[in-house]
Amino acid sequence: MSNSPEQFAAAGKANLEALVELGQKTFEGVEKLVELNLQAARSNMGEGVDAAKALFAVKDAQELFALQSSLMQPATEKATAYGRQVYEIAQSTQAEVAKLAEAQYAALQQNIAALVDTAVKNAPAGSEGAVAMVRQAVTAANTALENAQKAAKQAVGVAEANFEAMSQTAAKAASAVAPKAARRAAA
Repeated sequence: MSNSPEQFAAAGKANLEALVELGQKTFEGVEKLVELNLQAARSNMGEGVDAAKALFAVKDAQELFALQSSLMQPATEKATAYGRQVYEIAQSTQAEVAKLAEAQYAALQQNIAALVDTAVKNAPAGSEGAVAMVRQAVTAANTALENAQKAAKQAVGVAEANFEAMSQTAAKAASAVAPKAARRAAA
């Protein structure tokens, strides 16, 4: 049941590769988020200048209300789209990390099963009860982890549905407010 230096080296190499891959996936997610933020900043800067120019051209309160209502809906839509893009980046990064974690977990399960099998083969006579207890503990741990993974996936599904509903509600609210503001400006 002893491990050779080659086995330790192989395990270390596999762990390092998994860590590097995890770092790369995380960095890719951060890179996408930075790119999105730069695009949003560029866009907001240009739109801010245009809005300021339009504000300085306002001659009365009616024009001010009209300008405000014309800017409100696009801003809400952009904020909702930005939030959705941030969420998608986070979700795709999380999915990649989860895939890596599941692969590592599967490899760990195989290693534990091999370790238990080796221990069973080398167990002294009369230790069947202890071996059965170890196998039962491993099975219980695997079942608990699988249940936790299922619960986490369900929670992600609920969060996605809630985010989508919230986005739609915000967009509808912005659409409803803009015409009211336009009517007030016209009055």
